[in-house]
Amino acid sequence: MDWTALSVSLRLAGLTCLLLLPLGLWLGRTLALSRFRGKPLCEALVALPLVMPPTVLGFYLMQAFGVQAPLGGFWQSLTGSGLNFTFEGILLASLVANLPFAVQPIQRAFESIPPNLREAAWCSGLSPGRTLWRIELPLVWPGLVSALALTFAHTLGEFGVILMVGGAIDGETRTLAIAIYDRVQAFDETGAAVMSAMLLLVSFLTIGVVYGLAGRRRWRRG
Repeated sequence: MDWTALSVSLRLAGLTCLLLLPLGLWLGRTLALSRFRGKPLCEALVALPLVMPPTVLGFYLMQAFGVQAPLGGFWQSLTGSGLNFTFEGILLASLVANLPFAVQPIQRAFESIPPNLREAAWCSGLSPGRTLWRIELPLVWPGLVSALALTFAHTLGEFGVILMVGGAIDGETRTLAIAIYDRVQAFDETGAAVMSAMLLLVSFLTIGVVYGLAGRRRWRRG
C-alpha cells in the first residue's frame, strides 16, 4: 500500500471539496433560480468536463498553467513558481474537472423547491438571506451531501487530468490512481489490487450515500 500516494489523494480530495462547496452552492443556486439568455451556455460550460476526455482537458489545463500563458505567468509572478507539476496545479485542475459534480446536484436540489415556498417566507418577513439559511439550505442538504460525496470520490479516482498536469512526483502530485498505474507497469499486481480495492470501496460507499439520500427524500415525499 502506497500511503504517501493515499495521503496526497486524500489531501487533494478534501481541499477540492472544501473549495468547491461554496462555489457550487452559489453557482448551483444561481443557475436554478435565474433566467437569462446565456443560461444554456453557462450550464454547458459547467457540464463540459463530464464529456471531455480527461487527457484532452488535462492538455488544455497544462497549456493554461504554462509560464507563457496568462494564468501560469500570473501565478509565477505571484509565487515565484509555476503551476505545472505542483500540488497547487493539480488542485486547480481538480477544481475544474470536478465542477459539474459539485454544481449539478445542488442545482437540481434548488430547482425542486417550490417557488411559492420562498414567496411565503418573504411574506412572513424573512429576508432573502434568512430564507436561504432557514428554509432553503435544510431542504437542499441531500444535494449538498451528494455533491460532496461525488466530488470526493471522483477526485480520488481522477487519473488523466492529474497525470497530464502534475506528472507523478512522489509526495507532491503522485496520487493513488497514478500509483496503481505505476504498480501495474511494474507488474506488481498484488500492490495494484490492494489499492484498487480501496478505491472500489470508497466508490461503493459514495454511491450508497447518494442513493440512500435520494431514497430517503422520496420516502419523505411519499
